[in-house]
Amino acid sequence: MRHTDASHRSVPHDPSSLLQGEHYRVSPLTERVVRLEWSPSGRFEDRPTTFAIHRDLPVPDVRVEATDTGIRLVTNHYVLDYDRGPFTTNGLSVAVRGGISNYHSVWRYRQDLSLPSDRQVRYEGGPARALDGNLGGAARTLDVADGVIPLEPGVNSELGYAVIDDSRSMVFDDAGHLAPRDADPGYLDLYVFAAGHDHVDAVGDFFAISGPQPLLPRYALGNWWSRYHRYSDTEYLGLMDRFDAEKVPLSVAVVDMDWHLVDIDPQYGSGWTGYTWNRELFDDPAAFQAELHRRGLKVTLNVHPADGIRAFEETYEPMCRALGREPDGEPIDFDVTDRRFMDAYFNVLHRGLEEQGTDFWWIDWQSGPYSKLNGMDPLWVLNHEHFTDSAAHSDRGLTFSRYAGPGSHRYPVGFSGDAIITWESLAFQPRMTAAGANIGYGWWSHDIGGHMDGFKDDELATRWVEFGVFSPIMRLHSSNSRFSGKEPWKVAEPGRSAVVEHLRLRHRMLPYLNSMNLRAHRDGRSIVEPVYFQTHSFDSYRYLDEYLFGSQLLVAPIIRPADPVVRRARADVLLPEGRWTDVVTGHSYQGGRAHRMYRGISSIPVLLRAGGFLPLVAEGESLDVRNLFPALDVQVAAGASGSFDLDEERTDGAWVRTRFELDAVAGELRIEAPEGMAARRQEWRFTLLGLDLGASDAGSDLQVEGGELLEVRSERGRLKLRVRADGDTLVIRSGLLTTTGQPELLEEVEELLHGARIGFGLKDRIFGLVEERGSSALASVIAQGRYPTGHGAQVHDYDHPTAELIEALIELMTPED
Repeated sequence: MRHTDASHRSVPHDPSSLLQGEHYRVSPLTERVVRLEWSPSGRFEDRPTTFAIHRDLPVPDVRVEATDTGIRLVTNHYVLDYDRGPFTTNGLSVAVRGGISNYHSVWRYRQDLSLPSDRQVRYEGGPARALDGNLGGAARTLDVADGVIPLEPGVNSELGYAVIDDSRSMVFDDAGHLAPRDADPGYLDLYVFAAGHDHVDAVGDFFAISGPQPLLPRYALGNWWSRYHRYSDTEYLGLMDRFDAEKVPLSVAVVDMDWHLVDIDPQYGSGWTGYTWNRELFDDPAAFQAELHRRGLKVTLNVHPADGIRAFEETYEPMCRALGREPDGEPIDFDVTDRRFMDAYFNVLHRGLEEQGTDFWWIDWQSGPYSKLNGMDPLWVLNHEHFTDSAAHSDRGLTFSRYAGPGSHRYPVGFSGDAIITWESLAFQPRMTAAGANIGYGWWSHDIGGHMDGFKDDELATRWVEFGVFSPIMRLHSSNSRFSGKEPWKVAEPGRSAVVEHLRLRHRMLPYLNSMNLRAHRDGRSIVEPVYFQTHSFDSYRYLDEYLFGSQLLVAPIIRPADPVVRRARADVLLPEGRWTDVVTGHSYQGGRAHRMYRGISSIPVLLRAGGFLPLVAEGESLDVRNLFPALDVQVAAGASGSFDLDEERTDGAWVRTRFELDAVAGELRIEAPEGMAARRQEWRFTLLGLDLGASDAGSDLQVEGGELLEVRSERGRLKLRVRADGDTLVIRSGLLTTTGQPELLEEVEELLHGARIGFGLKDRIFGLVEERGSSALASVIAQGRYPTGHGAQVHDYDHPTAELIEALIELMTPED
């Protein structure tokens, strides 16, 4: 820490002594984060807490001064003034520096600040944001929620500051176990984040204090099948056969609570908690799970541990022996405060089940934050101990449970709870997922398709899957209603084909997803982040239904039904600066502005940044999650120079890197593969998007260095290349790579008009204008609302375009304007 010398102090004083008094302690942790403690007894907390496990960080550059009223701390990011007394609104403040200069960007302890109405953020149909402008973090559960719910705070705010109150969180003891904090009444432990709009840096400081996101096992990134249903082993395996026959890949088999005995003698209570396989449904649990493993699936079982272990359980007597008590028929209480019980809970109760093949656990804790000790939350203990136990007994830890508070990111994967099957429920999940990045909670798993209640709506089901494929964890789920299953073949066409193709796409994206998995762990960048992480315009805090998906993509889920006339649904999308190209339609858009994008049921806007790369498993390759180095079809977006590092994991746990570079000025595409990769991946496929393919000889000057060009073809605005590599460096050169363009739009205009519910005459006139004058001329006509009409014919409502049709046509024909 750099202290000022006496000549810079208002009052001569030793600066180090200013940071702690009898009842206060001020700890600058980074240049953006300061810890503030007030202790009536004079005792301060140095043990790690559930949030703060690292406080011994590199010393920040901070100036400390004595003032007439107390002390002042100054860094490049904040100015703290404190009167060294009990925390008050007047006596403790942190002013944010650097680009946020109005009085709203001053945090005061317990201030009552109301934002002006033009600065409030309202969810569609929901409440205004918190008064401090906090951009939200996460929530414990979506159980029984139908739409928007309040989110706990994150470390980012429109006003530039945020606070994590760590005063009541649990601490880790010397053995690494959680214990309640024995703080005095009135003890305060606050962490003030003053990062301004440097949202990525704020989260980076959060991870520095709270630890990184762990690496997920690769299999967790594929499709999960989950349903609350009374399966038998025969029915479950038959279902897996059906998925295989439909060529729909899966990587995780979830078995909900009916794996264990549920219909029990009422003397024992309810059947929610259980640890004994139901042998009427699963006569050989080990063989059942071994068969799932043979098919490339990992297995997780659902447990509700709240009711402990009752006398009917197979493990009752072994648990009694482990606890040194007689098996007298009395239940063994679930008790996170008892170390002997927790040791037996893992070493006896769960270990035996794991030896039969269970890979990880779905902890479905539903009994609140209370235990025998005040301040000891069972959910926190379960999350921490299940994850650390999993990590100790497998190559990479994994658990599946609800969010417990700041620091929960260390125990992925997060279960968001029992979603209601409505459009409102779908609409909130993208916003909730993106906001999770503000508290480092990057691995949400939602009930894709919804869990319960609601209604049958194939359009809703399809849109939910399309979002789920571009969410952190893709888990199909439903309740035990015989009518609510999420099997793709239960969705009517055209939704069924869209669902199947998207589920395949999820596994085709595994190389990209796992590379982003490493990025999340190494760089502290959640796979889903709000767009305001990249652009800090006023509008970026209003467009909450879109998000960055990894380093290369922007995704805008469609969260509302299709327009009845256009028969396409829209997404309102704010694009950061630069050029963005939709990987499905091939249309390119200029950033720095908002676009209204219309899509049919088969896709949502998924945009690749200019100079960006999206590596996909090539068509025809195995989509088994165990296929570590498949042939790739790399999508490349024109319009700017760029690079991408693809990190891939070997069976020995080592990572290897392939670097892709596009030089849009020189017209050069370069691939630098790790040594020896040519032996594994001799053929490369590239799909080039957003180029000017209008010339008949487009691509005729293609040259390849370090390999051989095997095939070139143009397909709906894309140039597809197939190249054989001779070594670990491959270079493709062409003047075409310096160009930008749009796909031929006539065919797409015809497709849009074919589906629209408007008069045939109007369709013919619109299409005729496109043929005669081109799309740009028609856009002007549409914008001014002037349409030629038939002579002598009666004019009906369907002979006039609706506002939605006008917008859809303009977006289709002039996406880059």
